[in-house]
Amino acid sequence: MTEKDDFLLSIDAGTTSIKVGLFTSRGKLVALSTQEYTLLTPRPNRVELSPEVYWTACIKGIREVLKTSKINPYLIVTLSISSQAETLICVDKKGKALRNAIVWLDTRAEKEAKEIAKNFPPEILYKRTGIPEISPIWPAPKILWLKKNEPDVFNRTSKFLVLKDYLIWKLTGKFTTDPTESSSTCYLKLKEKDWWDEMLEFLGFKRENLPEILPSHEVVGNINPGIKSKVSLSTHTKVIAGSMDQMAAALGAGNVEPGIITENTGTALAVVATVDRPLYDPERRIPVAPHCVPDKFVLYPYAETSGIVLKWFRDNFPGEQGKRENYGELLDLASQVPPGSEGLLALPHFTGTACPDFNPEARGAFVGISFKHKRAHFIRALVESVAFMLRENIDLLKALSIKVDRVCSLGGAAKSNTWLKIKANVLNVPVEVPECSEAASMGAAILAGVGAKVFSTIEEAVQRMVKIKKTFYPLSFEVDIYQKLYQDYLSLYQRLYGKI
Repeated sequence: MTEKDDFLLSIDAGTTSIKVGLFTSRGKLVALSTQEYTLLTPRPNRVELSPEVYWTACIKGIREVLKTSKINPYLIVTLSISSQAETLICVDKKGKALRNAIVWLDTRAEKEAKEIAKNFPPEILYKRTGIPEISPIWPAPKILWLKKNEPDVFNRTSKFLVLKDYLIWKLTGKFTTDPTESSSTCYLKLKEKDWWDEMLEFLGFKRENLPEILPSHEVVGNINPGIKSKVSLSTHTKVIAGSMDQMAAALGAGNVEPGIITENTGTALAVVATVDRPLYDPERRIPVAPHCVPDKFVLYPYAETSGIVLKWFRDNFPGEQGKRENYGELLDLASQVPPGSEGLLALPHFTGTACPDFNPEARGAFVGISFKHKRAHFIRALVESVAFMLRENIDLLKALSIKVDRVCSLGGAAKSNTWLKIKANVLNVPVEVPECSEAASMGAAILAGVGAKVFSTIEEAVQRMVKIKKTFYPLSFEVDIYQKLYQDYLSLYQRLYGKI
């Protein structure tokens, strides 16, 4: 750090934790705090949390980062938030939460989702919002559920917010959102980045019940003097509109132009491709949304199971003397097995498939088991199956004429050289890993810097802040092996679950 460094604060509000990061304008992560919380599941299909828990975690994270870094709060020029989407928070005219947040995982609104689908066919929904299918996790069905089941809350709600909107309200006293965070509400028009009045009328509320839409890099305001002492920040610090976490992570990895793909192999698999304009899949398999980069959009195919299959194996098939290995140890075992796992092939679809083939009835499988196969073979086969699933989704993007020059890997799996090498060979493109593993936090920090004029453009910010740690290049011999195995993988899925 030098005297010329500007300090940028990021808040990444996830499903089970909030991460607060302090960055320099050169991309160095100075301090990071993780504040965890436990979701409430009072009944089947119900997932809630008090909005105050999110806010308390945010405050604790900011204070811890300031204490660890010993940075004068006045030197923090700006902050921005990346966040999970779809978590609904209802507030009254004074901004007080009227009930627990309905977390994105909550699926209580199944009937309401079907009701919306009857009135707004999938082809209309997709064209207007970029969302291929209505789901009970989106805010629109959740609001309709409130209208029917908690009319007092519905009628008293002055603003329907999602999580990032709520945190910005607490920080600034202003009700705002951005197009990325609201892209999965089902009531934001994709191209216009404006509210969809026809859907609002169906749900029974008006534009005045929603926050103002600002670009992701725009200044909302400064830290509210009323909470200055609580958060230990200066009113000099600007608050930026921010982004949904998937788009922020893409930005934090440098995915700002067509040709770069980011993939996050965590519990689930999320793939993000940057495009210059909304690009619709004729078969409605891929969601389309605004990027947090101005005038860009993203396609983001996903799968519900990914790295979690390795956790399942670790927890249910322990090693010698019941040892519960960490993921690094499991992947070390996998590295000792040759490509193709000596004939053992796996499907990772433990809870069904999403993209490119939506099939909730699909399940996982191991095929080709013989006496020569040991624990390491099963681990390797699972790791390879996730790489094959990633290729399926990237091939889907290619089929829509999306250029794929290189892939940037994020998430827990990006810590494993073994997994990264397998992906490079399965995909037959270079796979790179950013120096900063907290890509969503980095993306929020970039937006903060651009909004506060620390950088003149997104491109300048990416050039200064995003650095690539290492790159894995495909090896022709293994590429040939995996080409055949990938076809075997596709054939196995079709034989077990393909539509006749």
